[in-house]
Amino acid sequence: MGLTKTDDYTAKQNEIALMAKALGHPARIAIMEYLVKVDSCICGDIVDVLPLAQPTVSQHLKELKNAGLIKGTIEGTAICYCVDETGFNKVKGFFTDITTALDEKRNECC
Repeated sequence: MGLTKTDDYTAKQNEIALMAKALGHPARIAIMEYLVKVDSCICGDIVDVLPLAQPTVSQHLKELKNAGLIKGTIEGTAICYCVDETGFNKVKGFFTDITTALDEKRNECC
């Protein structure tokens, strides 16, 4: 199997791919849903609502943060997380662009 050559793609394509990969795990989807539901920065609460160990939750949070989908602030010894609206709007924009293009091509598909 060959290596993926990310240099052959635009910065936007690479960024959306990173975000999509971060969203490619059900635990991360659950984390995003929870963060939207609570509508505030939360710290240790995520571990209480997921059937995962704390180190596993931390790894998922790290992936989401690295992809720009959540952000964290340090409060004492804890890091509190919330949805990064800027990052999520990029994902939304991607799907909006695809949906618009599909609507314009409505009856031209195979």
